[in-house]
Parts: sequence; C-alpha cells; structure tokens
Amino acid sequence: MFLAPKKIDWYIFKKFMGTFIVSILLIIVIVIIFDVSEKIDDFVAKKAPLNSIIFDYYLNFIPYFINMYSPMFVFITVIIFTSKMASNSEIIAILSGGISFHRLMVPYLVAASLVAGLSMALNIYVIPTSNKEKIKFEQKYMKQKPKKAARNIHYQVSPGQFVYAESFSSWNNTAYRFTIENIKDSKLVSKISAETAVYDTLGGYWTLNKYFVRDFNDDLTDNIRSGRKLDTVLALNHRDFYFTESAVTALTYDELNEMIRRLSMRGDANVKFALIEKNTRFSLPFSAFILTIMGVALSSRKRRGGIGWNLALGIGLAFTYILFMRFSQMFVHTDVLSPAVALWLPNMVFAVIALVLYRMAPK
Repeated sequence: MFLAPKKIDWYIFKKFMGTFIVSILLIIVIVIIFDVSEKIDDFVAKKAPLNSIIFDYYLNFIPYFINMYSPMFVFITVIIFTSKMASNSEIIAILSGGISFHRLMVPYLVAASLVAGLSMALNIYVIPTSNKEKIKFEQKYMKQKPKKAARNIHYQVSPGQFVYAESFSSWNNTAYRFTIENIKDSKLVSKISAETAVYDTLGGYWTLNKYFVRDFNDDLTDNIRSGRKLDTVLALNHRDFYFTESAVTALTYDELNEMIRRLSMRGDANVKFALIEKNTRFSLPFSAFILTIMGVALSSRKRRGGIGWNLALGIGLAFTYILFMRFSQMFVHTDVLSPAVALWLPNMVFAVIALVLYRMAPK
C-alpha cells in the first residue's frame, strides 16, 4: 500500500522525534540554569523550600516552555537532520529509489501530527493546571510588581445590573464611591449609592457603608431610603478589579469560555486577553505542520555550504514566525483585527510561504 510504513518512514520518524526531544531537553536545562541564577536571590530571601522550587515551580514551568517554543524547535529539528541527510546524499538516494517527494513527506507529517497533538493536549489539559501551581509559587516566594490602583471601573455584572466604583483598594478589598444601577426595559428602576463597599472574602458578599437607595416608579416618582450598612451579593468579587494577563493562562478551556462570556457581558476590555489565549491554544499546534513542510522544502537540497546556511535560515525564519505571532497580538489590542483573525494570521501567511517553497522543492 502507498501509505504502508516502510523502513525509510521509521528512519525519518525516529530522526525527527529523536532530534526534537534531545534539542528540547538541552534547551530546557540551559533555560533552567539561567532562570535559577536570576531568581536565586528571591528564593533565598523568601526561604523557598527546595522541593517547592523543583516540583511547584520548575516542574510546572517545563510544560509551558515546551509548548511555547515547540514551533521553533520543530523547524530547527527538521532543518538539522534533513540538511544532514541531504549532505550525505540520502535524499537523492531516496528519490532515485522511486519514492516521490510527496511520499517522502508522509513520515514528516506523521511526526508533526504527534507534536501538534502533544501541544494541543498541553494547552487544554496540562498547562492550565500547571500554571495555577506556578502562579501560587510566584505569589508566595517571588517579588511581585506593585498593583496599580484600579480607578473608574464600570461593569455590567449581570443582565441589566451595572456597577461603578471610583477606586478600589486591594489592601482592604474596599471600593470607594460605589454605585449599583438596575435597568429594566431601558429604564432605570433602582440605584444604590454607597461611600464604600467592602468585599467579604469568606462570605462572598459586599457590605455597603453609608448607603442610599432610590427606587424609581412608573409615575416618575421615587422612594429614597438610607442606612449605615447593607449586605448584598453581586456577580463580582475583589479579584475582578485586578485582572492580570497571566490569569487567563491558568484557566481550563471551560473556565476560559466562561470568563470570555462574563467579560463580554461586562464590556470589560480585558476580554481581549482571554480571546487571545483561547485562539493561541488552537493556532499554535497547527504551526507544527506549516513549519515542518517549510523546513523540508528548505533543507532537502544539497548545498555547498553544508547545513550551516540551512540552519541559519531556519533559525531566522523560526524567530520571525514567533515574533510575528507576538506582534499579531498588537492588532487585537489596537482593534485593527479580531482575535481569531490576528492569531491565525501568522499561520495563514507562513502557510502560503510553505506552499510556495514546497512546490519549488522537487525542482
């Protein structure tokens, strides 16, 4: 059968996966060494236990690192061993043996599928859980940037219910000049104003201090009442006032969708971070196919300079791709493109480049 595995398929598959795994392991060791040297002062100052450093931080750091840089290592892996095969005339021998260039791509694409599947599994199942543990460690044992004061916050916390706070203090979980507006059929039906609103982290409710309540009637009259304290439950907690970009990386797929729904309802601009994270989780794995095809097309021809030129070109294109993915996020924040288009744009552009190079390679 045309697609039945042959010795050459296993040979290329083992070369691909072996080189990929070794290169990933080597760079992980190097990165951890540099990271330890950078953060050792924090570990010592905060008296972080060795087992926490190893198992809570670095063991959870590794999946994120593997997934983030897997496109670059896939490309470099293909460039290295395919260039070596070409320089040893192995590619010429394979093609001369009656195997077409298209058939030669089969083991490459099978290996790329395995890498893409691994990346997808890490994105959906492993990394959110590992990031939760890593963030907990960082908050406990590493220096944190001071939080900027949250000011002039407007949220729709549930359909028809809007909240405003002039400022929020994380020191005592208190919102100042706090208002709650309830709107029905485009009409304001009630408004609660309070000097302060304190969030009870144990009870999960807000205590309004020195509050005024105005209930608006259909005949344009209103009823006003006031008091010193009023407890109320809102679909809002103290953490919502300090949204961080890293928070979305610790959410499971279902939690991420729920956050997108909630932030979209509130009109919160931070929904962009959640949409970027969601699209990245799916667009990144597909890069394994694009960069594999591109790598084979670039390195399958024997060159006078050996693998040096291929390797330099491969590293340059891999970094260009990663930078393009990062740069495309700017299009989301500037409202030039939607998150789906912006995050898939690098794949679309490089897919065209890969197709052109692939069509030229057999020649």
